[in-house]
Amino acid sequence: MARATVEVIAALRRTAARLQQGAAYQWGHSGMCNCGHLAQTITELPGAVIHREVAGEWSEYLEDYCVVTGERVDDLRAKMVRFGFEPTELAALEQLADPAVLRALPGGHRHLVRNERDDVALYLETWAELLATRRVA
Repeated sequence: MARATVEVIAALRRTAARLQQGAAYQWGHSGMCNCGHLAQTITELPGAVIHREVAGEWSEYLEDYCVVTGERVDDLRAKMVRFGFEPTELAALEQLADPAVLRALPGGHRHLVRNERDDVALYLETWAELLATRRVA
């Protein structure tokens, strides 16, 4: 799971808050989707720049890396990994599918809709709370 640092937890919470406050959201746009919004928070790049860099699906983008260094030729993925996130959990964010996060949802485990703004915000908040709990423990 992501590093339980103050910065990672804050990034998750800031991203959730931005979505709840009505930031432009579009699951089919790699700069305004689930991962795209988290990338905006981490890198402070606008969604359009992220969209150009990802150039397709996040799931494919996250898997495309150098076998020698482990980093992409471009560095958005590397920045997110250095910040504290694993590529597998970023892929799970795009689908709202991490079992640990889903188990920790308020009210218990349930399916979330990957392209539903409120579900994305809830997932991000729950993930942040899960990390905060692990940080304290």
